Amino acid sequence: MASASSTVTAEHFRYLAARTTPEDDFLKELRSAAAKAGLPAIHVAPEQGSFMRILLKIMGAKEVVEVGTLGGYSAIWMARSGARVTTIEYKEKHADFAERWIAKSDVAARINLLRGAGQDLLPVLADDSKDAAFLDADKAGYPGYLKECLRIVRPGGLILVDNAFAFGELLAKRATDPEVEAVRAFNEIMAKTPGLSGVIVPIGDGLWVAVRE
Repeated sequence: MASASSTVTAEHFRYLAARTTPEDDFLKELRSAAAKAGLPAIHVAPEQGSFMRILLKIMGAKEVVEVGTLGGYSAIWMARSGARVTTIEYKEKHADFAERWIAKSDVAARINLLRGAGQDLLPVLADDSKDAAFLDADKAGYPGYLKECLRIVRPGGLILVDNAFAFGELLAKRATDPEVEAVRAFNEIMAKTPGLSGVIVPIGDGLWVAVRE
């Protein structure tokens, strides 16, 4: 048996996605409606949403905070784990869309959408009040969000962070997306933060899965 890790290729991603519990018709309709409404197509991949639901269900999460609601897609996935999700959205257009679709979902009673900036709303959440946090907003804001989440998430809780692969440009010599450098810098912060044990899972655009010790 080989001891070295296998190289993860595009074919591996497609194989993985094809064998992960898929999104249902409601979530497919949500994504389609979001595109028609002009929301950016930056929601998590279906296989990533499924993976996060599984993680939260395994740990028995009761309370989750999300920074970056967008259309409500990931909030619905996470709420389907059985957890209550407090999700934060800065842009009014996105919040309006998310509210409509969350209200039509099967988990409407378990999702609370807060309007405003993460840097303003996270500080009002109590210490050790959440079992998990999911960051999927402006990448330059990630360090500040992480600092707050290390206070908000209880010991033994999870901190999940999207886009660790920087929109596919993490290793590019000449990246085109202006947020790539912010992602690279944040990855180093995640790797070196005391009291945080994590790994980048090669799913979606790379998902940090870290435990607050």
